[in-house]
Amino acid sequence: MSEYDETGYDEADTAEDVTAEDDYSTGVPGVTVEETFDLDGDGYADSTITADGVTYIDADGDGQADGVAYDYDGDGISDELLVDLDGDGTFETAVADTDGDGLVDTYSSDTDGDGIVDQVSYDADGDGYIDQVSTDTNGDGYADVVATDYDGDGLVDEIEIDSDGDGIVDTAMIDSDGDGFLDTVYTEATPAGDSFQSQTGQVI
Repeated sequence: MSEYDETGYDEADTAEDVTAEDDYSTGVPGVTVEETFDLDGDGYADSTITADGVTYIDADGDGQADGVAYDYDGDGISDELLVDLDGDGTFETAVADTDGDGLVDTYSSDTDGDGIVDQVSYDADGDGYIDQVSTDTNGDGYADVVATDYDGDGLVDEIEIDSDGDGIVDTAMIDSDGDGFLDTVYTEATPAGDSFQSQTGQVI
């Protein structure tokens, strides 16, 4: 999702590649799984050190870990990956395969560096692309802006906003005709079915 996804993370940069590095038995004779990482997306496997199910990943060769991967179930494939993409020495993003299908589907991020997750991005349909981003913009611990790409075209189809933090959507902006522009707005004060839109199709 490109239009409103502020995470700046591409699954291609953080997903696990199965081509080299750590060699694990799959339980099938003659079949092994080899896991590599390419956090910086340069096409080359990053340097890694693995011990007791924990893999330290040095993407830029400076001797400092840019990522730490955990294999909780011992199957040779990492279940969670913590990433320091901005190089400040703090892991601000947790990348996870929550359904165990071998593909990354959730990015939990601390975008403002306060140590608390304030944005979670999901690949709900397992197609390899983020289709929903939930953000806590006011730091109260609850998501108040949710952007969703329902049809998987890479454009936001709906943004829901809970401006007063009561858990109920106050405003919904929708791309009703699929042209890539959010052209319809529903608000708490507006009866269902009513909407506002400018002549150019932009939200007003």
